Amino acid sequence: MHHATSRTASRRSLLVATAATAAAAVAGGQPDARAAERAARPSRDRLRALIARMTPEEKIGQLFVMRVYGHSATDPDPADAESNRKEMGVANAAELIATYHVGGIIYFAWAHNTREPHQIADLSNGIQRAGLAQPTPVPLLISTDQEHGIVARVGAPATLLPGAMALGAGGSAADTRAAARTAGLELAALGIRQNYAPVADVNVNPANPVIGVRSFGADPQAVAELVAAQVRGYQSGGVAATAKHFPGHGDTAVDSHVGLPLITHSRAEWERLDAPPFRAAIAAGIDAIMTAHLLFPALDPVDDPATLSRPVLTGVLRGELGFDGVIVTDSLGMAGVREKYGDDRVPVLAVKAGADQLLNPPDLPVAWHGLRTAVERGEISEARLDESILRILELKARRGLFSAPYTSDEAVDRTVGTRAHLAAADRIANHTTTLITNPDGLLPLSCRDRRRLLVAGVDPAAPSGTGGPPTAVLARALTALGFTAEALSTGTGGRPDPAPERIDAAVAAARGRDAVIVLTYNVSASSSQRTLVAALAATGVPVVHLALRNPYDIARLADTGIGASLAAYAWTDVELRAAARVMAGRVRPRGRLPVSIQRADDPGRVLYPVGHGLTY
Repeated sequence: MHHATSRTASRRSLLVATAATAAAAVAGGQPDARAAERAARPSRDRLRALIARMTPEEKIGQLFVMRVYGHSATDPDPADAESNRKEMGVANAAELIATYHVGGIIYFAWAHNTREPHQIADLSNGIQRAGLAQPTPVPLLISTDQEHGIVARVGAPATLLPGAMALGAGGSAADTRAAARTAGLELAALGIRQNYAPVADVNVNPANPVIGVRSFGADPQAVAELVAAQVRGYQSGGVAATAKHFPGHGDTAVDSHVGLPLITHSRAEWERLDAPPFRAAIAAGIDAIMTAHLLFPALDPVDDPATLSRPVLTGVLRGELGFDGVIVTDSLGMAGVREKYGDDRVPVLAVKAGADQLLNPPDLPVAWHGLRTAVERGEISEARLDESILRILELKARRGLFSAPYTSDEAVDRTVGTRAHLAAADRIANHTTTLITNPDGLLPLSCRDRRRLLVAGVDPAAPSGTGGPPTAVLARALTALGFTAEALSTGTGGRPDPAPERIDAAVAAARGRDAVIVLTYNVSASSSQRTLVAALAATGVPVVHLALRNPYDIARLADTGIGASLAAYAWTDVELRAAARVMAGRVRPRGRLPVSIQRADDPGRVLYPVGHGLTY
C-alpha cells in the first residue's frame, strides 16, 4: 500500500489537534478531565474526513477485534510469538496492527495479556503506539470480558467484585452501579476502554449451561433495572459497556460455544421476557450491544443464528429498538456461528446483517480476506463499511481515545486495587449472600460453642486465576473471625463429584468438629456431591451448606439432613469472605433469590420463589 507524505501528515493532524484541544481545555480551567475530553472530542465531520482518507484495507481492518498472544506489544515470550505466527502470521500485537489494521484487541488471561496491572497498562500503551504509528493513525479499542463473579480476565491485585446474580440477590441498583463504576475506573486505568458486560440475558431456564449466575436473575424488570445501573456505572467510569447477548440467551439448554441453541419464545414472550433489559440498556445510553449465536424463529424464521440475521440486527435491534450504537458479534470462533458457513463467509454475513465489530475470528487471515473479497466484488459497499467505522470511531472518541489514548503507571497506582475499592467490594458483597434454609436456627454460628469447624467440598479454580481455593479461603476467613477452621478439598470445578475415598476422608475429618460447612457446585441428580452431604450429615455433626455457583443445589439436597443452606453465586474470594461473615453473624443475611428454585422431583412446582431469603 502506498501513501503520500502529505496524506499521512493530514491524517495525523486529527490526533494532534484533539490532543492540543484537550490540553487547552485543561489549561483554560475546565472543571474536570471529562469536560476536557468532551472539548477535545473530534466532530462527526472530522471523523468522516478521517474515514475518507483510509484505504479499503484500513477500513476492513477497523471492523475486526482480535486476540493476540503475549504480555508485550512488541516483545512477547517466544512461545507467544510462535502462537501468533501460527494463528495469524505475525509475531506480536504491533505486527498484527501494521498488517491487518485491526480496530481493536481483546485481552484474555490464557493469551497471557493480563499478568498484573502495570504489565497490562504497558501492553495497552504499546498497542496504542502501534495504532498511532500507522499511515492512518487511529487508536485501538481494547476490550475484555470482565463481568466479575465467575467471568473475569483481570485478577488480583485489581479489585474483584460480586457478579451479576449476586448483585441481583442484593437487589440494590446503587450497589450495582457502584460495582460497575469501580470496575470501569480500574479497566480504564489499565488502558481497557470496552468491557463486554453487563449480561442482559434473563435466566429463566435453570438448566442454562452458559449463562446461569452471569445473569442478574429471572425477573425481566429487575434485570432491566440492574442492567441500566451497570451501563451507567461502567460508562461513568470511562469504559464502553456492552449488553449481551442480543436478542436474549437466557432460555437455552445449549451452550453456543459448542452448539447452536434454539430459543422457542414467541414474539410476545420475547417482548415480555427478553427485550426489557436491552431496551433499558439503550435508554441508559449504552455504547455497544453484543449479538448471540442462536436461532430465534419468532424474530427470524430463516435457519441462521442471530449474529448473521438482518431481520434481528437491522430490523429489530436498529429499527424497532432504535439502537444506533456499535453492534459487536460474539466471538466468531464459537461453534454456534460456524456450523453452517465457512470462516471466510461468517464475517461477510455478519456485516450484511448489521454488525459493526467482528470479534475474534478463529482465522484472521481467512476472515479478513473474505471480507475484502466481498468488498472488491461489490457484495458489501465501501459506504456500508463507512457506516460501521463511523460508529466505531465515535465510540472511540466518546471514550477519550483520540484525546488521551495512553495510560500511566501513576493512573494504575492511583486507581487499581485501592483500599477504598477493595472495601467497597466487601461492602457490596455483604448484601448478596442468601440464606435459603435455617429451620432450627443453626446459623449464625457462635465461636463460643461451635468453634471447631471443618470446611469441606469442591474447589473450582479461581475464575481470574487469582485467589482460592474456596475451602481454604473460607476456612481462613472463619479462622480470622475467631473460629478454628480446617479445609478439606473433595473435588474441583472440572470434577466436582467426590470419589468414595474423598467422602470417607471428609467423614473422618468431621468427627469431633462442632460444625461442618460443605461447599457444592451445580449438583445434579446423579452427583456424588449428594452422597458427600448426606454422609457428613449422618455423622451427627451439624452441617451448613453453601452453594458456590447456581443456587439450585438445595433442591437436590433437601432430604440430606443439612441444618442450613446458603447461596454465594460465585466462589471468588470476595463472595466467600462475605459468606463467612454471614455464617458468623457479623453480617445479617440480606440476599434474596433472584431466580426461583423448583423441586427436583417435580420441576413444575416451586420450592423457593423469587424474592425468598431468610435473615436473623
